[in-house]
Amino acid sequence: MTQEELDALMSGDIDDLRSLEDDDISEDSDFDLSFEDDVSAEDLLDEQELSVADDEVPVKSSKKEGVLFPMPATKENKMVHQLDDVTKESEEKASEIFDIIEGVSNNLMDKEEMLGNIIEVLNGNIELFTKLNSKFPDVEAFAKQLEQNNSALDNANQALEVLQSSGEAIMDVMDIMQYQDIHRQKIERVINVMRALSNYMNTLFEGRIDDEKRVSSATHIAGDTHNELASNEDIEALLASFTK
Repeated sequence: MTQEELDALMSGDIDDLRSLEDDDISEDSDFDLSFEDDVSAEDLLDEQELSVADDEVPVKSSKKEGVLFPMPATKENKMVHQLDDVTKESEEKASEIFDIIEGVSNNLMDKEEMLGNIIEVLNGNIELFTKLNSKFPDVEAFAKQLEQNNSALDNANQALEVLQSSGEAIMDVMDIMQYQDIHRQKIERVINVMRALSNYMNTLFEGRIDDEKRVSSATHIAGDTHNELASNEDIEALLASFTK
C-alpha cells in the first residue's frame, strides 16, 4: 500500500481509494488491494514487497540464525565496555597467577635450602664412615653405612637439580607472563583511540538544538521519485480504525 492510498484512507475519501484501486488493477491485473477477512497485515506487506522493483528493495533488518544484525547497543554488545572488561579481568587474573607462581617459587627456594643442609650432613657422614671403614675394614656396619650414605647423597643431588630446574622454569613463566601486560596495554591503546574517535564524531555532529525540541522529519517531500511503503503498525492501526 502506497502513501497516496493511505492518505486517501485517512482522509475518509473512500471513493478516491476505490478509484486508485481501479487504476492499479487496470494496470496490473495480478495485484489485488481488497481487504479480506482472512488476510493479515503481514500478508499485505509481503504481497506489496513482491511487487516492488529491483531498484526499490525495502530496507529490512537482516537476520541470521534468529539474531538481528547489527546487534542492539546493549551493555553486553558495547565494544569499549567489553574491552574494558577484558583488560580488567585480564589484569586481575594475571595478578592472581603471579601470586601463585611467587608462592611456588618461594617454596622451591626453601626446599633447596633444606636439601642443601641435608647434603652437607651426608657429606659429613660419608667422610666419617670412610675413615672408620679404612681403619676397621672388618667391621661390616661401617662399610654398609658408607654405601647407604653415598646412595642418599646421589639421590639428594638429583632432587636438588630438579628443584633448581623447576625454579628456572618458574622464572621463565614469569617472564612469559610479562607479555600479558603488553597485550593489556595494546588493548587500552585501542580503547583510547576508539574513545577519541567517538568524542570527535559526537563533537562534529553536535547541534545547538536538543533532539526533543526538533520538528519531526517529513516522510514524503515534493519531488520524491517514489513513495515509501507503509509499515506494519500503520496498516494494523488503519485496519483497526475500520472496525470501530
